Parts: sequence; C-alpha cells; structure tokens
Amino acid sequence: MASKVMAKGQAKRSDNVQHCDVFILGSGLAGSVAGAILARQGTKVVLVDAGQHPRFAVGESMTPQLIEWLHILKSRFDVPELGHLLSAKAVADNIGPHHGKKQSFGFIKHEAGREPDPEQATMFVIPKVLTDASHLFRQDSDQYYFNVAAKYGCVTRQNWFATDLDFDDDGVTITGRNGEVFRAKYLIDASGFRSPLAEKFALREQPARFKHHARSMFTHYIGVKPFDDVSHHPVSKRPPAQWHGGTLHHLIERGWFWIIPFDNVKGSKNPMCSVGITMDERTYPKPTDLTPEQEWQGFLDKYPAVKRQFVGAKRVREWISTDRLQYSSSRSIGPRWCLMSHAAGFLDPLYSRGLSNTFEVVYSLCTRILESVKDDDWSVERFEYVEQLERGLLQYNDDLVNASYISFSHFRLWNAVFRVWGGFLTPGVMRLHRARVQYELDGNEQHLKELENTPYPGLWWPHDEFKKILELTAEVCEKYEIGELDGDTAADTIFTALRECEGLNPVFGWKDDDSTRFVYPTTAMVAKFMNWSLRKAPEGEMRDIARSLVKSGLRSALQGKKAL
Repeated sequence: MASKVMAKGQAKRSDNVQHCDVFILGSGLAGSVAGAILARQGTKVVLVDAGQHPRFAVGESMTPQLIEWLHILKSRFDVPELGHLLSAKAVADNIGPHHGKKQSFGFIKHEAGREPDPEQATMFVIPKVLTDASHLFRQDSDQYYFNVAAKYGCVTRQNWFATDLDFDDDGVTITGRNGEVFRAKYLIDASGFRSPLAEKFALREQPARFKHHARSMFTHYIGVKPFDDVSHHPVSKRPPAQWHGGTLHHLIERGWFWIIPFDNVKGSKNPMCSVGITMDERTYPKPTDLTPEQEWQGFLDKYPAVKRQFVGAKRVREWISTDRLQYSSSRSIGPRWCLMSHAAGFLDPLYSRGLSNTFEVVYSLCTRILESVKDDDWSVERFEYVEQLERGLLQYNDDLVNASYISFSHFRLWNAVFRVWGGFLTPGVMRLHRARVQYELDGNEQHLKELENTPYPGLWWPHDEFKKILELTAEVCEKYEIGELDGDTAADTIFTALRECEGLNPVFGWKDDDSTRFVYPTTAMVAKFMNWSLRKAPEGEMRDIARSLVKSGLRSALQGKKAL
C-alpha cells in the first residue's frame, strides 16, 4: 500500500517538473553571482537556498586580486552590478552605508601576559592605484546580489531543502522537501561545508588532506575601540597608516585574532565590527567545560593590548564556535555537477583569499557552462581545468598558511613569510589587470583565456620562481617547527631567496633586510616600480605586462579623446 502511494506521488510530481539549464544550491555571494552571470547571458537558472536573506556571514575582507576578478566578471559577462563592489564609495552608494574600508593588512605579534613589542609588527598598505577595497557587511551584500540574480531571471527559492539529487546521462532531477521537482542539465553546489552533493557522493576526505589545522570562534561586536587609540606604542614606532583603516590581525602562538571594522569610513552607519579568533586546535583543544564567551574572555585576559580594544564593547550576535575548519573533497567536478569553491573545500581566513578564490572559480566555471549550453556538450573533460584550479587554490594556500602559523612564534621568520605573501601580490594583480584591460579595448576573449594557460592553476603569480620560493618557505618553516632549524636560520634562508629572486619587485621594500616592516607604496613608488618593470625586470611576463599596461593605457586615453 505504501509503495503504491509513493509511486502515485512520484507520477504526480513528474507531471509538474520544472525545467532549467542550471540548478544552483546555495545563494551566498558565490551562488548568487554565478546565477546572475548565467541568467544575464540567457541561461535558464534556478537558485535555491536552505536559509534565507538577510543572514550573518563572514568573509568580509576584500583584496586587490578580488577586485580585479570582479572587474573581469563585470566586463566579460555584462553584469554592471558587479561594479558596485569595486570601491568603498561604490559599495556605499549602491548597496548601502553599512560597509567599511580595507586600506591595509596589519599584523601585530603578541605574547601571553605581555604588551606587544612595537618592533614586532608588519603592515602592507594597498596601493590606491590598485584598488579601493572594502570590508563587506555580508548580510547586506549577499542579499543585494541574490536580488540581482532574481532581476536577471533566476527562479529563486528560499528556505528550500533538496531531499534528492538524481543524476543520469542527460542531467539531474532535484526534488524538494515541499514536493517541487526541477530538471536541470547541470548542477552547481555552492552551499559550502554542508554540501548535499558532497554528502550524496561521499566526497569529503577524512581527514582533510591539508597540513594546516585550525578551529575558529567569531561574532559581531559594537563599541570595539581602534587599536590606534589603545596602543601603548610610541608614535615613532607606529606604521604610516592607521591600524583601524584596514583588517587587523593580532598574531599569537599558532593563532590570530581578526578585527574587521565596518565603521572606519566616512558616512558609515554601521557601528559593528567583525571579530574572531582562529587557532590550531591541537595547541588549543576545544574546551568542553567552557562556553564560547568564556573561552573568548580567557584569550582576552592573556593579551592585554587586545583586551583594551574590548573595554565597554558589547557582543550583538551569538558566538559561532567551530571544530577544525579545514575540509577537502576527493573530487570537485563530475558528470553534470560541480562543487564550487567553499563546497569543495576550505582552509583558513588568513590573507582574506576566500572571495578572490571563489570568483576565480566562478569565472572559469561560468565560461564553460555557457559553452556547454550553446552546443549541448556537458562532457566532464570540458570542466577539468575547474577541478585543477580548485585543487591548486587550496594547495598553495595550505603551503602559505601552514608556514605562517608556524612562523607566528618567531618574528623574524614571520617577517620573512610576510614578504613571500606580499611580494608577489602586485604582479599577480597586474597580470589580471593586463588581461582585463586588453579585453575591454578590443573584445578579444583570448586575453582572458590566456589567464588559464599556466602550469600552476591556483598560484596567484604562476611562475617557477615564486613556486620555488613558496615551496622553500613551507619546507624551512616545517623544519623550524620540528627543531631541525632555529628561527633565525629559517628566516635567513627565506630572506636570501627573496634577495636573489630577480623577478621580485625591489622598490616596495620586499628585498630589504628585516628592519623594513611597514610596506606603504606611495604614488611615486608605484611610478618607480613601473619603471623597474619596464627597464630592469627580467625579460618575461613581468616586463611584458608592464609594456602592455603602458600601451593599453595610451590606447584607452586616445579612445577617450576620440569619444570627446
């Protein structure tokens, strides 16, 4: 009797199947932007989420590389609303006055029970010519792009739970808890850690394949004081930009606090601040006898300078306290499906790479889906690069972040790792900028396709010299961790490699000895850097990029004059 009822119900649902080209699970920024792009290009998209907007989310800190990927997506797929993320002013004008600014990455080393040494701090101030980045108040930004996706034609559902994903050679049938049935040619799972697709195919690797280990606690506060106001450091020892102007990282033994203010830009009406702590769960096992609030207070009590920022501050959300953050998947691409970005794996919020990685994957995936829709060829081979990209993004970040956590206990070693990270950011952004500007000038998509023509997918400056330095950094930090090298020897090894790297920009100070701690590229320094890139950089992509940028700048200026 029961089987007959089920069969009858299934027949009834099959009569009401709704058809689409692409079905997306998860309407965070990844899912909503992918949905908006595909729908804008004429693809029939269904975008669903088990939750609803607005909602709390972290991943608020933007980077220059992220800004360039947004530029590329905006231009390539004709989604002008992506331009609303390109500067702090654009965010405020179009999404609302609840977001902060991201002018810098600041890092201060702390030891338990002591005031931080002013000589043990580093900062990289983002050159204004590269970007004017933001701290995103994610409940607003995510809802905005969910609405953009709907505007371009996505069929949307909130509080919608998928109870079955049934794949066959021609597509996938998705059944909802409410009885709705959708039939799609392709499924994107952008739902993050609790991926229904990962669960269905048992894709999660146990344990995660990464070297790095960390758990996290995070929430939002109001009344957090700028570190500039509570620091005991003399003015002469402070960086050239305010700590409060960007993302502040308080480094501790195998962990770090983050302070991400939303009120650090003129006109902001948001008094909140994103705060959290991420730490190696092997060093700091998750307590069973403390609430997250009690554990947080325990950490504050150990670090007096951090604690002063929270005098009088009030928490406005419940704590989220995780187990190990790192997870990975054996595959992220399969027949008619993709685990996209955070559904495929996650490492750590250090260096704010999450959104940049996400939108690099969105670009590569959406270009292939649009080609597949056009000629109805959904072969897995078409999507192999996306899997290589997702694995590379996680692998190289694992090397860097694991080395960073190890180095937090020894400042000179941290300063060396800091340079490995920062020294290759600018050429990586310039590489993206060159491809995007050339595409905008002549409309030739080959400029963008060349970004994928690399032996190292996922490496932000995909060249042998950087790969070797990153691998060396990972190796010497791991030797320091097990006692085969002392901290100074490990640091000196990395400093030597950086000094001998011909392709590393010497203008910003990345090759200087470890007395240089604050990197603040002025307009004059950027001009000198371009001159070095054109005349003194080794023959190869760095010099080619500089030449192309000069030529494209002249062409753009001439076109502007003709338009007048």
